[in-house]
Order: sequence, then structure tokens, then C-alpha cells
Amino acid sequence: MDSLSVPRKLWEHPDPKSTEMYRLMQEINAKHNLQLDTFWDLYQYSTTKRAQFWDQAFQFLDLIYSGTYTTVVDESARIDSIPRWFDGVKMNFAENLLYSRIPGESASTRGLIGKEDGKIALTEVREGYTEVKHVTWEQLRKEVGVLASAMKEHGVKKGDRVVVVASNSVDTLKVFLAVTTLGGLSSSSSTDMGVQGVLQRALQVTPKYIFMDDFAIYNGKEVDLRGKMAEISKGMKDDKEFEGMISMPRFSQPADVSRVPKTQTLATFVSKATPQIPEFEQTAFHDPFFIAYSSGTTGTPKCIVHSIGGAILSSAKEGKLHGEMNADSVALQYTTTGWIMYFSSVMNLLGGARVVLYDGSPFQPDLKTFIRMVGEQKVTKLGTSPRWMHEMQKNGIVPKDVVDLSSLKIVTSTGMVLSDQLFEWFYDVGFPRSVQLANISGGTDLAGCFGQENPLSPVYVGGTQGPSLGTPVSVYDSLVEGGKGTPGAPVEHGTPGELVAPAAFPNMPVYFWNDDSGSRYFAAYFEKYDNVWTHGDFVMIHPVTKTLVFLGRADGVLNPSGVRFGSAEIYSVIEGVFPQVSDSICVGQRRPGDSDETVMLFLLMKPGEKFHTKLVNDIKAAIRKELSARHVPKYVFETPEIPTTVNLKKVELPVKQIVSGKTIKPSGTLLNPNSLDYYYQFAKVEELVEPKSKL
Repeated sequence: MDSLSVPRKLWEHPDPKSTEMYRLMQEINAKHNLQLDTFWDLYQYSTTKRAQFWDQAFQFLDLIYSGTYTTVVDESARIDSIPRWFDGVKMNFAENLLYSRIPGESASTRGLIGKEDGKIALTEVREGYTEVKHVTWEQLRKEVGVLASAMKEHGVKKGDRVVVVASNSVDTLKVFLAVTTLGGLSSSSSTDMGVQGVLQRALQVTPKYIFMDDFAIYNGKEVDLRGKMAEISKGMKDDKEFEGMISMPRFSQPADVSRVPKTQTLATFVSKATPQIPEFEQTAFHDPFFIAYSSGTTGTPKCIVHSIGGAILSSAKEGKLHGEMNADSVALQYTTTGWIMYFSSVMNLLGGARVVLYDGSPFQPDLKTFIRMVGEQKVTKLGTSPRWMHEMQKNGIVPKDVVDLSSLKIVTSTGMVLSDQLFEWFYDVGFPRSVQLANISGGTDLAGCFGQENPLSPVYVGGTQGPSLGTPVSVYDSLVEGGKGTPGAPVEHGTPGELVAPAAFPNMPVYFWNDDSGSRYFAAYFEKYDNVWTHGDFVMIHPVTKTLVFLGRADGVLNPSGVRFGSAEIYSVIEGVFPQVSDSICVGQRRPGDSDETVMLFLLMKPGEKFHTKLVNDIKAAIRKELSARHVPKYVFETPEIPTTVNLKKVELPVKQIVSGKTIKPSGTLLNPNSLDYYYQFAKVEELVEPKSKL
């Protein structure tokens, strides 16, 4: 996308003045005698008057809390001091998801009402749309109460950790809510993660219990997890805090776990529990409740600890203000439990929405089943990925022709950069024009978004509609090398650079686990430029539309001869012009003796399609035409496999390090760690003599 031209407008809200975001803006105008009119006006206010904005948002969003506060935050505090927000406020995570405040009652009276009694809270759908289970709000509250009671009887208390290795199911969510009812810390991994991947996480956070599914379902197969369960249990043997594993039945008949060491069934665990209304442990706004993990694609993952208040407040803002979520909404986020989008999915309960929990592959038994289920379940907000949309496009599937999508209002896409071609396919071919396409980006580090949808701005081709309210965003010159104490240099809108947060926001992690000195936290975000959070994304703010355009990861930014660009620009050309290519990965190679960086492009061909010299030349010509001569990769090779995380995000950094001469130890987050072996040969690319593979 040309940074100076205005891209094509694709969507506008039919009645922006009817939205909650507009209503809050008018309340702010009235209270402070302002004339905020556009989303960008509101955003600038929210980041320059942070305490004022967050104070009003906190009251507007009707959260359940006790206590009082006199100071929202010290706005003069350095961001790397991780300032506290709303000191004096106490909250409980599960209480906010399961209950609402009685309208008109103040927070201090704690007048509560169960959300939407009689209505469905959760719908669990098995792969292939073969089995659907509904759970009402009353059922959910009761079952969480039973499990919380059982955990309490087994000694789980405030501050204890409980790990879940399980599918995206009702049972998994009940564990999350029961742990947080008691003020404990919850942490989750998906069942397709390897034993070492689970242990890398669990051994760091020393849980009291690990809840794990006995079976998994994926790609039409049932997988017995008891062997993995036994290995994990044995791997935890030196953890003195570990009490044992709880086996959760994935089918109606629980599996026999009598031979799995230190393991009991869920039925046994809850057998002595007393059914009761949960007693919600009141914890401080800044207290921890949830441990997420960095992707750890090249090493041990960081254990990122999020605060109750920060996560709830940020999620309420994103859901209610940015996404227009309410009790009439039905949300489905395709995710595994090991990805931060699982947390995002769960948080739709905050506004009273029905949440559809989908477990399995979205491509089984065929490519149309998943979208048919979206229509028939009357989903209003669908969360998916560019990969899924690309599969629909390349296979000629038009979702709006498969099923009635009249209930659908928003489709969010995340996990990687959404190409311009998919933006246009979405509106010109795939979905009703009334649907808002929300390309969002943020991450595990903030359990939220830096860039996301909003109802006050148009959707244009490319990028996200704008930043997230109250989350300061700036773009720094990525050519400034940085270093501890080195100030960064902001660039003008329209210039690509490094995404930074120049001031604190409520949903910053409170700390990393086992990082008493704070050195790992500081190194992760604050080491590059002084007194700003450096996120690692290569971005640009469009000078006219104020769209926040994500160009790729900053650590994967390509930099041949000093020309910096994102890999997403290359992918966009390939996806738009070369249907015979299934996928691709583009990285920079710079070995210790190299004076400059060389760009390498690897192509994964569709079954039956051949890799040949003409294709290489055509791709180079297309990149030269669409981008520039300096964007053209020096080398183009075929690859048998592209490394991805278990959430299907392709990972460039390990490949970049390998072709640059490093030997790495892949972590358990990689779905196909052996795929990396293929790339080691390219560290000595000059010795490869296949003429078809390079110029």
C-alpha cells in the first residue's frame, strides 16, 4: 500500500451515533467541555489525558468491584517502573464474568444479579459440527461453584497456580473460572503441545494441580492422551508444590487413568464438594490471576503474569467500546487454549454474550462445514485468521453463498498480517458487505490489542482501523540502534518504523514469573529505547486515514542494503498473483562474515504443482513491479514445509537465525519442529548448486 495515497474504503458503520463508543465520547465532551468528534480525536484524548480517560471508562463499563480509589495512576511515572492503577480497588475475575451489577446500584453496594438467567452462556461444538452442547448461565454458575468448592477442599487458595492442558471446551473454562474464584492463578496449554513444551511452562510456575483432557480430537482422529499425561506427571516429580493431575473426560465415558501416576478423574476430585454459590475472593486491582507465555519459538518461554484489574478493564473496553459486544452477541473465536486468543474468547462473557467454543480443525470434514456452523449458530462476531480466509479464497469457497450470514456483524482476523488481496476478497466475494472486517493486532504481552476495530472509522484496504483507546502508540525510527538509556526518535505518519508505547497502560503485565529482579521484564520491553515499551512490530500510521498498518515483526524486518521492509509485503504479492503457491516464508540472511543482508524466499507448492525456473523469474518480476527492485529476493527456493506454532502462525525468526549460521533449540510451541532441519543447508547457500533454485 502506497503510504501517501488513500486506500479503497470498504465499510462504514451505518449509525455510529448509536454506539457505546460514541456515547462515552459525548459524556467526556459534556464533563470536560470538549468537542471530540472523530475516533482519532477520542484516541488522542485517551492517551494524553490517560488518568481522566480511564477513570471515566472504568465507571462507564459497569465493572464489579469493591473499595475506593483516589488516584487512577501516576501519569508522571516512567513506563518501566510499571506503575500501579486504581490502588484501593478490589475485584474478582470470575465474578465479573458470571454476574452483572444491578442497574442503578453503585459498585460499592455490590448489588449483583446473575447474567441473563435462562439464556445460553456457552455452546460447545466438536470438530465437524457433529456434537453441540449448550450450557445456561445458571448451569455455568452452579458448576463453577461445585468445582471451586472442590478445589478449596483440596487446598487451592489465593496465589496458587493451576495449569490446564485441554481443549477449547466447557470443562476447560470451568477450571479457569473456579481457580480465579478462589484468587488463584490459571494457566493453559493446548493438548497438541509436546510434553517438553508443557513442562517448560509448568515447571516454571510450579502448579498445585494440572487438569488435563484424557482424549483429544483433531483432523478426524481421536488421540489418547494418557501416555502424554503420564510423561507430564513424571516430569513434575521434583516439584514439591505439585499435588497431582486431574483427568477430564472428553467423551461421555471417562478413560481409565488408574495406571497414570499421581492422577485422579475429575469425578473423583469433585465427589466430596458441596454445591454452593461461589464465594469470590476479593483481590487487588493489580493482583495476578493469569499466566500467559511468550511463543518461545527459539527457547524457554517467558511466563507473563497479568493483573485482574488490567485484564478486565482492557477487555471490557475492547469488547463493549470497540466491538459493540452485548448480551445479544454470539462470539466464536477459533483458537487453541494455548494462545492468547483463548483468553480473548472467554472475555466475551464479560458483556453477557453467548460464547461458542469450537474444538478441532476448521477444515473437517470439509472446508464448508465450519462456516455453515457459524451461520446456523447465528454467530455475530467470528474470530479467525488470514490462513483460514486464504484457504476459502484459494478453494473458491464463498462463505455468504454457503449459509445465511445475516446475523454476522464483525469478523476479526489476527495471528499474522492480513494481505490487501484478502481485504478485497472479503468484501468483493466472500462476505456480506455489511460485515465489519477487523484486522487486529496486539498479543500475549498485553492480553489485548495495540491496533483493532472501532465503530467510528471506516475500514480501508490494509492495516487495522486504528489504535486501541487508552493505549499509547507511537512509531520510532527503526534505524536508531538503541540500547539501555538511549532515547528513540519518533517518525512522521506515513513512515514505517518500530511500534512503541511511550506511556503506561493498565494491561501491562504486572511481572514475569521467577523474575524477582525484573531484569527479564526490562530486557523484553524496555531495553531498546529509554522509557518506552518496544513491542517488536514493524508498523506505519497512515497520514490520512490514521490506519495502523502492520508490516511484519521488527526482528524479522528485511534490510538488504539499508532498505527496510516487512515480509508481509512479499507475501501479499505472492498470495495475489501466484495461486500455485500454497504458502511462503521470507527471511533475511546475515552471517557473521556477511557485509550485507541477503533476502531468501522459500515457497511451499500446492500438491501437484511444480517448482521451476520460470516460476522463480515470474515471482521476482512481480515483486519488482508491485514493490521495487530492492524488494526482490536474491534467492528463491522450494521448501517441503513451513515451520508454524501450534496456532498455525508461521515463524520467521528461527529460520532467519538458522540460515544466518546459528544452531537453535526449537521450543514446544512449534507444531512441526523437525521442519527447521531443512533450512540448515542454506547457511552455506553458495555450496548449493541446483540451478533452478537461485538466480
